[in-house]
Amino acid sequence: MDNLIGREAQIKILEAAKATDRAEMVAVVGRRRIGKTYLIRQFFGADICFELTGLQQGGKQEQLTNFQLAFNTYFPKLEMTKVPSNWLVAFDGLARALEATKSPAKQVVFLDELPWLGGAKSGFIQGLSYFWNTWASKQRIAVVICGSAASWMIDKVINDKGGLHNRVTRLLYLYPFTLSETEAFCRLRNINLNRYQLLQIYMTIGGVPMYLDQLKQGLSAIQNIQAICFHPTGYLRHEFDRLYASLFMHYEQHVAIIRVLGKKRKGLTRQEIISNTKLTNGGALSKVLDELEQSGFITLFSGYGKKVKETIYRLTDAYSLFYLTYIEPLGKGSQVDFAKFSDLPSWKSWSGYAFENVCFTHIEQIRKALGIAGVATSVSSFISQPTTEIPGTQIDLVIDRNDQSINICEAKFSTSPYLLTKQDIESFRRKKEAFQSHTQTPKHLFLTLIAAHGVVDNRYRSDIDQVIVLDDLFG
Repeated sequence: MDNLIGREAQIKILEAAKATDRAEMVAVVGRRRIGKTYLIRQFFGADICFELTGLQQGGKQEQLTNFQLAFNTYFPKLEMTKVPSNWLVAFDGLARALEATKSPAKQVVFLDELPWLGGAKSGFIQGLSYFWNTWASKQRIAVVICGSAASWMIDKVINDKGGLHNRVTRLLYLYPFTLSETEAFCRLRNINLNRYQLLQIYMTIGGVPMYLDQLKQGLSAIQNIQAICFHPTGYLRHEFDRLYASLFMHYEQHVAIIRVLGKKRKGLTRQEIISNTKLTNGGALSKVLDELEQSGFITLFSGYGKKVKETIYRLTDAYSLFYLTYIEPLGKGSQVDFAKFSDLPSWKSWSGYAFENVCFTHIEQIRKALGIAGVATSVSSFISQPTTEIPGTQIDLVIDRNDQSINICEAKFSTSPYLLTKQDIESFRRKKEAFQSHTQTPKHLFLTLIAAHGVVDNRYRSDIDQVIVLDDLFG
């Protein structure tokens, strides 16, 4: 437990499940490499009396053989000499073994990578339903189920209409680390980089624990990124295809959407996604978009006033954006000096977009810095088409507050204090005026600038109401 970073809300859920005398089914959902397995093993430790991890692309027979091997590891005195013929037989054997080895502590059964176990026509969900409804639900036990494919977990287990309907007693999601948690994670491993260097890493690979675990002590952010992303054997050099293929059936559609969003960095509406990918509109597209959102790769920004047609889909997975921009164009065998990228025209565009994404994933920290942590707010984007009298505009981040105020936010990335220009202020004012005219809101509008190193105190500084800096994002 001393090695766990963050996860306070999730740990409280697990503590509650462990403390009760009744049966608990705990569903843990989170994208690949996010630390689900690590959290469960660290929290429950020796209380886990049976653990089974699904085999990627394994068929029913391979999964059942895997079950037999795991069973014999945990219950050597009750050796299972034959591979179970189906999951009903497998779970019946597990129930008998757990009954025979009861202890004063609450028993914990950990089933990891459930989507791989529960492939099409496998009968796994029926077997798990049988196990829970006929035996486990009457015991002092916690059945913990994990899966990286969030939508599969929700559709097949949490929202199951069959034997598992309403059986999940506790649901917890794992998200990437925040900047603050990334800093704590690195310090635990004696990687003592300053906050700007950590921001560079976060913009590149995000807060995914397994990715951050590749960082090496004594190397700068640029050196670490060079080793992890650009060396031919670097951990993230070829992660992109593995990542999506491991999560989604027919992942080609998911990747197609990720690719077009990677090119259109301000985001796309649903209709624009259809136009750019040639995918068919309908329920299948909705499912793919939903899967990408629930797995944390894209973020939906509702149009201001909850206008559905103005909803923007934006690629916010840091690694996917960095891969498509810099790693993939290299090809498989070539190498490059990452430090030289800062001289390329694409660098400014990528870094600005990546920094915006960091801001979008730290809304709570921004609210705190603005002093509105206790004020009810809603976050949206704003798009308006020009009229004969009012120019069109796009504002990526609008924070609508219940104290009769709205923050119109603009993120600017720079390697030193940002120098506000006359053109900047004119652009901010045009956006503010267009928003006011199109929405006719009676609320007060604040211009809020998010700049990692703050701003130069020049004649234009007074035109900005609030400035959020990097330390605020670490708050």
